[in-house]
Amino acid sequence: MPDLDEVDEALGDVEVRRAVASVPQHGTRLDRSLVEMVPEFSRNYLQQLIELGAVMVNGSVTSKASQRIKAGDALSVELRPTPQSQAFKPENIPLEVLFQDEHILVINKPAGLVVHPAPGNWSGTLLNALLAFDPQSAQMPRAGIVHRLDKDTSGLMVVARSRTAMDRLVKAIAARLVSRQYLALGMHSWKGSREATVDAPIGRDPRNRLRMAVVDLQSAPGKLAKTDFILLKNSPLGCLVRCILHTGRTHQIRVHMASLGHPLVADITYGGVPVAPMNRQALHAVRLAFEHPVTGAALWFECQPPPDFSAMLELWGLRYNRHEEASSL
Repeated sequence: MPDLDEVDEALGDVEVRRAVASVPQHGTRLDRSLVEMVPEFSRNYLQQLIELGAVMVNGSVTSKASQRIKAGDALSVELRPTPQSQAFKPENIPLEVLFQDEHILVINKPAGLVVHPAPGNWSGTLLNALLAFDPQSAQMPRAGIVHRLDKDTSGLMVVARSRTAMDRLVKAIAARLVSRQYLALGMHSWKGSREATVDAPIGRDPRNRLRMAVVDLQSAPGKLAKTDFILLKNSPLGCLVRCILHTGRTHQIRVHMASLGHPLVADITYGGVPVAPMNRQALHAVRLAFEHPVTGAALWFECQPPPDFSAMLELWGLRYNRHEEASSL
């Protein structure tokens, strides 16, 4: 995944740099040699150029950053824009802003919006929208993004607008001082106790590296993960569950719900099945509470589920009334 703390400038006209490998460079990796040859650009950017076929060794295009070069090799590189180098640009993407001051924004992210640029999604992201909404966010690492929601998860996010706020929010999240609660629609009727806690480590699924899974830390790498679940409404077809995160691991709620036998509706990665009108994982960040990172004021925000989620509730007869649930939130 690209390093979001480093933003390479997009280049206009293509410039070609040429050099001959020196004796001290003999046996070094191609990408390391290019860093010495073009010191004003990052190694990450130069590796992308290699992948794009913009680098030649002795007149032949090479695609391996790890290739070892020899003293006297003729190196050339075309300094052309890469998808990543052009990713950090403002785009006029509407944002639903629920709160803003000089230090923070609280937004309601729609399902389908990627949070930050990454392979396959170099544009049309929340980061691009933030750069357009507030040009000064370009001075912030990741445009002030301090936590993430999956592309197909909707709901509340807090974004920093000042470096002081960003540093303090990052520390507060790490210290588990930011409360994040979600609504999830799980497959199958809920059985047993109304409340459940899953305290199970999460790591890469050893059988499918594109998935996460509950793992045994004695035999596989992973991180501790804990989620509380409270049943709100139940039906013969599925269940509406409130999820409270104690940690923030990748796909944590999705993995833990699946481990309980209730994969999220439409979450095909973890065993869920699409049910019209829900064609994305049925997960919504409904509540966010934290102390303002600068003023110290207690803040809390809540947003109703989006239309597809609400329609799914109606289809299954699972009425959600935030005022009825307020006491448990």
